[in-house]
Amino acid sequence: MEQYKQEFIEFMVESNVLKFGDFTLKSGRKSPFFMNAGSYVTGGQLKKLGEYYAKAIHDNFGDDFDVLFGPAYKGIPLSVTTAIAFHELYGKEIKYCSNRKEEKDHGGDAGILLGSPIKDGDRVVIIEDVTTSGKSIEETFPIIKAQGNVEILGLMVSLNRMEKGKGDKGALDEIQETYGFNAAAIVSMAEVIEHLHNREYKVNLPDGQREDPLGGEGKIIIDDTIKEAIEAYYQIYGVK
Repeated sequence: MEQYKQEFIEFMVESNVLKFGDFTLKSGRKSPFFMNAGSYVTGGQLKKLGEYYAKAIHDNFGDDFDVLFGPAYKGIPLSVTTAIAFHELYGKEIKYCSNRKEEKDHGGDAGILLGSPIKDGDRVVIIEDVTTSGKSIEETFPIIKAQGNVEILGLMVSLNRMEKGKGDKGALDEIQETYGFNAAAIVSMAEVIEHLHNREYKVNLPDGQREDPLGGEGKIIIDDTIKEAIEAYYQIYGVK
C-alpha cells in the first residue's frame, strides 16, 4: 500500500472523520463504520485533505484535465482545496467548479454554477467525499453535461465503502458502467482494515514522543470484534 494511503487512513481517524461503532446511514442501513467528511474543519486539515486527493487524482487520472467539479455542498471545499494542492504539488492550474442547490437569477455569476464556467472541450474530474448509492452522480451528471461538449474523465472519492449500490455491484462499479467514466477512491475499506486491524495506533508528535491521539497508549482502532462486525455487515451489503 502506498505511503500516502497509510497516512490518509490515520488522518481520517485522527480527524474523527472515520469512526467505528453502531451507526444508521442515510440509506437506513445499520453500519459498524461511518465516515463524515464534514468533520474536517481546520485549515490544516483541509490543506492535508486536498493534498491526499491531489495525489490520488494524479495517480488515477494524471494531470490532463481542466476542471475539478465538487457537487454541493461538501464537494465545494473539496474542489477548492484540491485545486490549490494540485497546483502546489504538480504545478498545474486546475479550475474549480461546483453547483448551487438553487439557481441564481441575478448578477454577473447568475446560473447554476459556482467558480469557473464549464465550456466545450473541458475535461472534468468529479470529486466527492464518499458514495454509497450513486444518487449524487445522478444529479451531478446532467448538470455537467448540460454545459456543452464536456468529457467527464472520472470520479474520485475518499473512501470506497465496498458495498452494494442499487443492485448487486459496488456503487463505484455501477457508476462506471452507467456513465462510462472511471470511479476511484483514495482508499478502500479493505485497505483500512489491513492497515488498522489489531495494530496499536500511535502518531509521531513534534517532540519525538509517541502518543495515541484518541486516548490510551497503544489503542487498537479495529480489534477482532469490530472486524467481525464489518465482515457481518458485508455478508448482507458487501459486494460479492
